[in-house]
Amino acid sequence: MCGIFGYVGKQKDAAGIILNGLKRLEYRGYDSWGIAVKQQETGNKKQETNKLIVDKHVGKIGKAEVNLPLSNIGIGHTRWATHGGVTVENAHPLLDCSGKIAVVHNGIVENFQELKEELVKNGHKFVSETDTEVIPHLIEEFTKTKEFPEAVREAFNKLSGLNAVVATSCDSSQIIAAKNGSPLVAGIGDGELFIASDAIGILAHTKKVVFIEDGQIAILGKEIKLVSLGDGSTLEPKIVELDWKFEESELGDFKHFFLKEIYEQPKVIENIAATYAVETLKFADLIDKSHGIFFVACGSASYAALAGTYLFSTISKKHVNFAIGSEFNYLDDYIDDGTLVIPISQSGESVDVIEPVLRAKRKGATIAAILNVQGSTLYREADYKILLGCGPERAVVATKSLTAMVSILILLSYTLAKKQKAGQDMLVGAAKNVRALLSDESINKIKELARQLSKTEHLFVIGRGLSYPTALEATLKLKEASYTHAEGFAGGELKHGPIALISKGTPCIVFAPNDETYEAIVSNAAEVKARGALIIGVGPKNNEVFDQFLETDDLAEATMIPQIVYSQLLSYYLALEKGVENPDMPRNLAKSVTVK
Repeated sequence: MCGIFGYVGKQKDAAGIILNGLKRLEYRGYDSWGIAVKQQETGNKKQETNKLIVDKHVGKIGKAEVNLPLSNIGIGHTRWATHGGVTVENAHPLLDCSGKIAVVHNGIVENFQELKEELVKNGHKFVSETDTEVIPHLIEEFTKTKEFPEAVREAFNKLSGLNAVVATSCDSSQIIAAKNGSPLVAGIGDGELFIASDAIGILAHTKKVVFIEDGQIAILGKEIKLVSLGDGSTLEPKIVELDWKFEESELGDFKHFFLKEIYEQPKVIENIAATYAVETLKFADLIDKSHGIFFVACGSASYAALAGTYLFSTISKKHVNFAIGSEFNYLDDYIDDGTLVIPISQSGESVDVIEPVLRAKRKGATIAAILNVQGSTLYREADYKILLGCGPERAVVATKSLTAMVSILILLSYTLAKKQKAGQDMLVGAAKNVRALLSDESINKIKELARQLSKTEHLFVIGRGLSYPTALEATLKLKEASYTHAEGFAGGELKHGPIALISKGTPCIVFAPNDETYEAIVSNAAEVKARGALIIGVGPKNNEVFDQFLETDDLAEATMIPQIVYSQLLSYYLALEKGVENPDMPRNLAKSVTVK
C-alpha cells in the first residue's frame, strides 16, 4: 500500500525527481515519507562519495521541498504504517548498520521477528520498530561475500510474505528491485531509468515500462537487466507502451482529484458506449460458454459486482455468483476447469483479489478481468480482460472507476441479451444526465444539503434491487470521504432490526428508481419517516413522503449511475463542510490494498 519511487540516470537532481514522483504516488500511503540519495562529487570540491544522505519526515508530502545534495541516483517512499508507529525513525528509507545500504519496502515481512533475532545475535543494531529494517541488515550480511545485486537476491529469498523491495548502496551505481506479490514497474527513459510501485509515478517521464513479475529482480544502472530470484539466470525484459496521458494524472483547475474525477465521468461513460461493442461481444461469448460464473471484488468494485448479479439476472437471465475477494477462498470448493472467474478491480493489484484469483486459476478456472491498469498483476494473469478506460484515478475514493465498472456491466448484460444497441443508448442517456447533475444549479443544491447534514452523527441509505448495491456504495463514500457514520440496507431488511436505529431527525437517503421496486421502497421510506426520519429521495419520481428530492432521469437499469454520482458529490461537499483536510486522502486509507 506504500508508494515507492527510484531514479538512476543522467540528471543530477535525483532528489527532486524522486520527490515529484512520490507526490504523484502519495495516495498509496501518506503517514510519512523519505528520500535517500548517494552523495557525489560536485565541481572542483570533492565530497565524501561513500555516503548516503537521507531525509525523512512524518505526515503528508504536500508542498514539501528537499535540501539534498546533487546526485544521479536515489530512492524514496511514502508510507502506510503496518509495523511500528508513525515516526521519523520508522519512515523509509531504512539503513543498515554501516549507513551504506538503503531500502524502501512495500508489504509485510512475515518472518521478521525470527530474522531480527538472528541479526541481533550477529551484532546488528536496530533503530526502528519496523519489519522492513531486517532487509538492509540482511543485505549487509550478504555483501560480506557477494556483489550488491546478488546480496539483495539472497536477502529477498530469506523473506516470507508478499513484498516489494528496492535497495541502493553508496558502493554501487545501481538500484536493485525485487518483488513477490506487491507491484513494481520500471520505466525506461532517455539515458535514465525509474522504478515505482505504480505507473502513474513514472508517466511524467516515459510511457515505456517493464512490469516486474513475481520472482524477478530488476537491476537498474546504465540499462535495465532482469534476473530470476530463483537461480539468478538472466531474463528478457518485456517493454510495454502505456496508453495513459500524463495530463490525465494532473490536477488542472480543480481543487481536489476527487472532484476532478467526478467531473470526468460523462466522458468515461460515453467512451464505453461508443467503443466497447467488440470487447463486450467477446466477453458475452465467453460467458455463454461457461458453467459457473463468479464475480470477485473488494470495496467499491464489490458493489459494482453485486450490481452485476442483478443486471445479469434481470437483463440476460444469467446466474452469477458473487464473493468479496477476501472471502472467496472459503467459497471456491466447486471451482473447476469450466468455471469463469471475473475479478473486478481498479488497480489490478489488490492482494485480496489477486490471491483467490490465482488459486482459482490453479484449479483450472478461466480468468476474465475487468480492470483499469494496463500491465497490472491481474491484467497479466487474466486470460481475457476489459480495461475500464477511465485513465489514472488519483483520489483514494473511487469515482470514475466505479461508474466505468457499472457501465461495462450494463453494456455486457444487454450484449448477452442480444440488445447491445439498447445498452449503448442507455449509457449515452446516463452520461447526459450525469453532465446535468454537474450544473451549477444542481451543485448548489448538493452543497446546501451537505450544509444541513454536516452536524449529523448517523445517516442511513436504503434501496431495493439494483438500488441496494447503490445504497452500499453511497454509504462507503460517506464513511471514507466525510467520516460520517453511514449504513446501507436493503429496504425489506429494515423491519428485521435496523429500524431500531431510527430516531427523530435521522437522515435517510432513499434510492427510488422508476421500476418494480418503487412502491416497496417508498413504503419503507414511510415506515422510517413515521419514526421521525428525514427522508431524502433520489430518483426520477418525486413523492410526498420525501422531505427533500434529488431528481434523476428515468434510465431503467442505468438510473443507478446518476444516483451514484449524487452520492459522490454529497460525500465530497460534506467532507468540505466537516473540515476534512484533504478529501483525496482519507485518514487510515490508501488507494491500493497490497498487504493482507
